[in-house]
Amino acid sequence: MFAFIVRRLIATIPVLLFVAVFAFMLLRMTKDDPAAIIAGDNATADQVDAIRAKLGLNEPLWSQFFIWSSRVLVGDFGESFFFKKTVAELILQRVEPTLMLSLCTIILAVLIAVPVGVLAAARQGSWVDRIVMGFSVMGFSVPVFVIGYLLIYVFAIVLGWLPVQGYRRISEGFGDFIIRLILPSITLAVIYIALISRITRASVIETLGEDYIRTARAKGLPARIVLLRHALRNAAVPIITVIGIGIALLIGGVVVTESVYNIPGIGRLTVDAVLARDFPVIQVVILMFSVVYVLVNLVIDLAYSVLDPRIRY
Repeated sequence: MFAFIVRRLIATIPVLLFVAVFAFMLLRMTKDDPAAIIAGDNATADQVDAIRAKLGLNEPLWSQFFIWSSRVLVGDFGESFFFKKTVAELILQRVEPTLMLSLCTIILAVLIAVPVGVLAAARQGSWVDRIVMGFSVMGFSVPVFVIGYLLIYVFAIVLGWLPVQGYRRISEGFGDFIIRLILPSITLAVIYIALISRITRASVIETLGEDYIRTARAKGLPARIVLLRHALRNAAVPIITVIGIGIALLIGGVVVTESVYNIPGIGRLTVDAVLARDFPVIQVVILMFSVVYVLVNLVIDLAYSVLDPRIRY
């Protein structure tokens, strides 16, 4: 197991290197000049050139990449062009809202989607099954921002039950913290619930047709025990896989959701950095999301051996 973890971590090095090169070159290929954006509309050509020289944008691309990557390796992510702070400081300031929103979304989605998917599989063809499948289609079809604005209109504006926008840190009080995460978490969880419940239903239905399930029923075991202890556990590997795949959807949804609900997290920082052509911030955010996704996939792979003893690394 330890050797497998080491191999996987070593294998991430070329992946992250490719991501770093791709992000660096893609940003440099854009026509927009960060120096011109920083200088403003009334700046002269000399002022823009001075800013470009200060930021090192006049250097060859290979030199810029070498300087940036060598600093990243020692933990120096550079300074933001737009925010005038170090990128590390910006990330530390914004990571809590994104982390809390992601955790709440994952917990909410799994607690709802897995039981709903199992129930739909147990009652295949019934009205419950049709409702679940209809919700799955809707969850994939409706954009995140549409769901967000609809929930704001109903629960914040019409009913007045929840705040419209904003975020409170958990250190400022758990009540204010959690009440402001309800709508964003539900908004972000809808597509996640649709994905997990659909895969859970399909996986459990396939498992219910296996011989050992018929044997368990023939022994007289209660339907609940057969469904949860035998069917769900053996159907867990595809479910865990789709939860890992859903992390990619979660990363993309965070950007939109934080913009809709005015949450000062990594997603909102990404939007602001893209609009300001803030290369250092965008590059580090892309790298950070890539590292998170790689580590999540590693955890998912390790979970396989726990859920299915036949899998060994």
